[in-house]
Amino acid sequence: MDNVCENSTPSKTGENGSYKEVRSQTHPPFSILTSTLLFCTEMVAAAVVAAGYSHSEDAVWMSLTITFMLIPSVMVQLALTFIHRDLGRDRPLILLMHLLQLGPLIRCVEALIVYFQMGREEEPYVSISRKKRLLRSGEVEEEREVGHSIRRMATHRNAFKRTSVIQAFLGSTPQLTLQLYVSVLQRHVPPARAVLMAVSLASTTYGALVLNVLAIQIKYDDYKVRLSVPAFLCIVLWRSLEISTRVTVLVLFCSALKAWVALVALVNLIALFLLPWIHFWKSKASLPDNVEKNFHFLGTVTVLGSVTLLYSAINIFCWSAVQLNLSERDLIDQSQNWGRLTLHYIFRLAENVTLILLWYFYKEDSFEYFCTPLLVVQLLVGYATAIAFMMLFYQYLHPCRSLFSHNVSDFLRCVCCSRGGANKQQDLERESMV
Repeated sequence: MDNVCENSTPSKTGENGSYKEVRSQTHPPFSILTSTLLFCTEMVAAAVVAAGYSHSEDAVWMSLTITFMLIPSVMVQLALTFIHRDLGRDRPLILLMHLLQLGPLIRCVEALIVYFQMGREEEPYVSISRKKRLLRSGEVEEEREVGHSIRRMATHRNAFKRTSVIQAFLGSTPQLTLQLYVSVLQRHVPPARAVLMAVSLASTTYGALVLNVLAIQIKYDDYKVRLSVPAFLCIVLWRSLEISTRVTVLVLFCSALKAWVALVALVNLIALFLLPWIHFWKSKASLPDNVEKNFHFLGTVTVLGSVTLLYSAINIFCWSAVQLNLSERDLIDQSQNWGRLTLHYIFRLAENVTLILLWYFYKEDSFEYFCTPLLVVQLLVGYATAIAFMMLFYQYLHPCRSLFSHNVSDFLRCVCCSRGGANKQQDLERESMV
């Protein structure tokens, strides 16, 4: 994933602590290109599949395919417009492109223009970015000047990260579930539908990867955190196995017990939607008044409701990696709640086992051509393997282990701060001395 101000080396001059402007060298916006490519490819593939359904006069499948194509697209346009604050600015071309559902494309072009023009002319900085880096000899705090171009590029990257999550879990996962269900019913997978399912799975996996990286960056905001290649591959395997097995279980259950699938989906969605609000009401906190400075109470509640809906949609298919806290300014709980993670995977494993066993006993006769016991075992093993990759990542490949590998005291202090108790550090230091 992209870092905002990587590899910039400002030089300090003078005794007053001022910094001389030096050209910042940032990574190319690969995350922006990836998000735009996945968005455009999925839209085109969905349009081709919908045209095929229209040709074969499958009105229901065509309508659902178009619905799962347009709803996330509209949400992505609204999110980009909201993040860039375009409604109060005179930008008719940008707004027109958003109305034509081409907002990510024009935003990608705009981000590329900002990147290639970055550093060509001297510009005043707008803020100072401070990040800590741990060396073998101790901790070093690095300061970097953040200019207008770097801030604009950071805004683009943050916007595309959030739209990737919206596209993945409000569009790609329902689209993948629908197309897999149609393939199971028809026992035939045409090339266009296979491409759409592959792109939807890639988009969902990428959105889950973005969630993991965002969770790490939020928790360790004061430090420079980089995701290694083994950790990246581990997350990809973990998320792809978790999402693919979950979708397959839901599709098979729906093919056997169509009347009950709506109840299962609604119970999951409502319970996950209400969970952050119940926690908010129990804490007796007030709604954050700085979600957007121009919003009143109704607008704040609408934004919080949309975020909670996205949060519940994510947790239906996979672990969200971040926890909502509606009383905080950033709406994210920075502490890692291991209890919720454990309960999530225990409940999901039990639910998957229940659904796949119900399908096994109530399946239709068309599945007699398959070795259904082997399929059941493969799905359960696949989900268990995803959990194993998750545990491998948090145990050995999490970036905080390499970050604090040479400074035990800072690691203890970080753990204590994340738990919310300053006196915990002394207890841990006494235990380490013993």
